Amino acid sequence: MSQRQVLQVFESYQKSRTQFVQTVAELATRPQNIETLQNAGVMSLLRPLLLDVVPTIQQTAALALGRLANYNDDLAEAIVKGDILPQLVYSLAEQNRFYKKAAAFVLRAVARHSPELAQAVVDCGALEALVISLEEFDPGVKEAASWALGYIARHNGELSQAVVDAGAVPLLVLCIQEPEIALKRIAASALSDIAKHSPELAQTVVDTGAIAHLAQMILNPDAKLKRQVFSALSQISKHSVDLAELVVEAEIFPAVLACLRDPDEYVRKNVTTLMREIAKHTPELSQMIVNSGGVAAVIDYLGDCKGAMRLPGIMMLGYVAAHAENLAMAVILSKGVPQLAICLSEESEDHVRAATAWSLGQIGRHTPEHARAVAGVNVLPKLLVLYMDMESSEDLQVKAKKALKSILQKCTHLPALEPLLYDAPSNILKHVVCQFSKVLPHDSKARRLFVTSGGLKKVQEIKADPGSPLQEYINSINNCYPEEIVRYYSPGYSETLLERVEKYQPA
Repeated sequence: MSQRQVLQVFESYQKSRTQFVQTVAELATRPQNIETLQNAGVMSLLRPLLLDVVPTIQQTAALALGRLANYNDDLAEAIVKGDILPQLVYSLAEQNRFYKKAAAFVLRAVARHSPELAQAVVDCGALEALVISLEEFDPGVKEAASWALGYIARHNGELSQAVVDAGAVPLLVLCIQEPEIALKRIAASALSDIAKHSPELAQTVVDTGAIAHLAQMILNPDAKLKRQVFSALSQISKHSVDLAELVVEAEIFPAVLACLRDPDEYVRKNVTTLMREIAKHTPELSQMIVNSGGVAAVIDYLGDCKGAMRLPGIMMLGYVAAHAENLAMAVILSKGVPQLAICLSEESEDHVRAATAWSLGQIGRHTPEHARAVAGVNVLPKLLVLYMDMESSEDLQVKAKKALKSILQKCTHLPALEPLLYDAPSNILKHVVCQFSKVLPHDSKARRLFVTSGGLKKVQEIKADPGSPLQEYINSINNCYPEEIVRYYSPGYSETLLERVEKYQPA
């Protein structure tokens, strides 16, 4: 065989390998092909090509493996069992930037599915190689490494700690200072994934100066970057008062409020989440948000969104109101109660309605004035319906019941209470009747209205156990009226009168 023929054979072999990996990488982009590729044993065919002498074949083989691993955890597990990860980790240190990006993509695709698969990536020594990749000159390599580290860290505190121990955090903070927007996004996302698990991990992120650099990007025009910035600040703020105060001290207010009008709905949601995480800690932090106009801005936000997007805003109002009377009154004066009532009516998801019920309870539980503001928008009957509805989740029933009780125990606005006399079960009814028994002895106009509206008649129809608190409240109400009036509205009184008519002998 001539030299020329030998070269042709090698060229043909290289061309076939190239065509094979390119075709597999292309087929792996379409879900309908995945099972067929798996059944054909494509993993074992791709593995030797990771060591191919031709760099483009190596890179394309890694890309194909990454796409397969990304599809489901079975394929990701097959890569782990096929001992492919150690080769990828070795190549991260030795190969060119194109291969490094492809190798980091495979590690990320494997790690994303479960803590167990992420641990397998860690166990093969990937963290050190990925952290070294964060120091590469090429921003694409740094981006791929940041992404993989974030996917490992997001599962749990132990994996996140492993990422920290590998020295990733200071380099990720340097990455958010790079000019490339894509790299900034992924590095901010990775910092968020690390910080979310515990106060200690969040403190590690803070100690590298991350807050100041994140705060500088609040008004960046890139929406996807802002999403990650606000997510990271939220994950830091949520753990403790000290961490929340450090975020606030970065002078993010009132700049963050401008982002509540951002065209991107996830930016708006993440801003609201950040405000919720700050407000929940102390009255002082909530007061700061009130003073900056944050409560009014969040109420406007609730009017412009629907569904789960509303959840952090609803909870933020509840946290603010929970701290103190004056803060709850700030929510009321900003027209927060009517907006929450709209949320309660419009939303169909139980967890959103449960949060709304909880927030209304936090607003209404302070004083009669607060309770009247809540009762005045007709939410008490709605809460009662949600509590009694067998289709409601257990959490929604608990939250609706608790909100009802806390509002009722302060409510002295009788017209709002009266409809509950007709529908409430006894465990709620006793709180309603109790409020009437407190108000009626001191208000003659209310006593008259209670008779003409049918309330007194309804109270006489309530069956209460002798000596029970409910019976005591009924007795207190009855003592507000002449005995003949009470008898007149008692059940069976008309029959008693008719009997007297029958027995009456005219003179």
